[in-house]
Amino acid sequence: MNLPDLKKAKIRTSEKVNVIKDDYKIPDNIKNIGKGKKFYLKTYGCQMNVHDSENIKGMLNDLMYTETEEMDEADLILLNTCAIRENAHNKFFGFLGRVKHLKEYKPNIIVGVCGCMAQEENVCDILKKNPVVNLVFGTHNLHKLPQLLADAIKTNEQQIEVYSIEGNVYENVPVKRDSKYKAWVNIQFGCDKFCTYCIVPYTRGKQRSRMPEDIINEVKELVNEGYLEVTLLGQNVNAYGKDLDMNYTMANLLSDVAKTGIKRLRFVTSHPWDFSDEMIDTIAKYDNIMPYIHLPLQSGSNRILKLMGRRYTKEEYFELFTKLKERIPGCSITTDIIVAFPGETEEDFNDTLEMVNKCQYDSAFTFIYSPREGTPAAKMANPLTEDEKNERLYKLNELVNKYALENNLKYKGKKVQVLIEGVGEKNTLFGYTDTMKLVNVEGSEDYIGKIVDVIITDVKTWSLDGEIAKK
Repeated sequence: MNLPDLKKAKIRTSEKVNVIKDDYKIPDNIKNIGKGKKFYLKTYGCQMNVHDSENIKGMLNDLMYTETEEMDEADLILLNTCAIRENAHNKFFGFLGRVKHLKEYKPNIIVGVCGCMAQEENVCDILKKNPVVNLVFGTHNLHKLPQLLADAIKTNEQQIEVYSIEGNVYENVPVKRDSKYKAWVNIQFGCDKFCTYCIVPYTRGKQRSRMPEDIINEVKELVNEGYLEVTLLGQNVNAYGKDLDMNYTMANLLSDVAKTGIKRLRFVTSHPWDFSDEMIDTIAKYDNIMPYIHLPLQSGSNRILKLMGRRYTKEEYFELFTKLKERIPGCSITTDIIVAFPGETEEDFNDTLEMVNKCQYDSAFTFIYSPREGTPAAKMANPLTEDEKNERLYKLNELVNKYALENNLKYKGKKVQVLIEGVGEKNTLFGYTDTMKLVNVEGSEDYIGKIVDVIITDVKTWSLDGEIAKK
């Protein structure tokens, strides 16, 4: 039994990251353990977790499991967890209660927990004492799932293998992608920024970039398979390559991936500290790099930014924001903002509102600060009441919504290109523009998986309505 240790997880050394291409193996004696069985996988959190779940599905398919969307049908239930906010914890433990009830009348179900929450000391300790959970593994040994699962089934004993290490890069782990048209591609793992509120550097390990040729070859394969869009993923994508010691940056990678012929290229998530002029020039140069940037602000107060450990001022952020708008034609920018960080005064909060008024974002993900045990900010005093926190979030959201609608109104009557992804809740087609605007379209399902011209006919705060342009 290996349990997480946040003190170990914080350690950063100069040891070289190993790129391991042959560690994913399925022994002959367990190749068919899932034959005739079904798995149910629930994913919480960010795009990294979503892509991790695609790897999990690939491995389970190798074990002959088939996926089900009905939890009651499953022989294996896996919960891929997020540790960013308290709300994610609450949802997870609430869902675990449902699983516990299911296991009372279906005792042979195997229940596994993985992802970032499994890397937290307090959560893993709870899981250790919870007999409903058969298997716990973390972010560093995802590729070991087949053997860990086989051991849990064979021994009928709880298996907990969570390593608090800096981490390596594992290639050749199978993937079963959720879409036939859009693909996530990891370019780096972990983070070394240690923002004072964030648990990710502890749960994901140190920053480690994949080799450029491995990324480029993966994208070329996707192009050959007919994929139209690729999103490059990382906890801090624009710091890509800084750990490789080979004078190869995110700007170089964007250029090389754009040259593969992929129709649409995106990347998330960026840290303003690492956004270079070379990156901006590269985005502007290639038509297939989408003019959409997610640029987290977190706070508009320099005092709070310093307490957060963000390494930039609001003036430096706005200078970067202005460069992006001026040098990338038609660029849309979204952001993340935290309110009620420990010590945030009314003046600090007003500074944030002022930044939103200056930037007029296309959209923003807004949150009330949520303390994560083991991070420096969790020890900071926060005298604000819940009512005060909620009031600030409400005021911020009112402003964000105002500018989201104003930005969307600019699209009315315009012709835009939309990658049609599928059928939405109201039986209309849906897809996204190059600037990441959600568009609902009336039309034949024959358009799914194609980039089509759409005339925008109506506008809402968070989406656009349109019709297929006549040729």
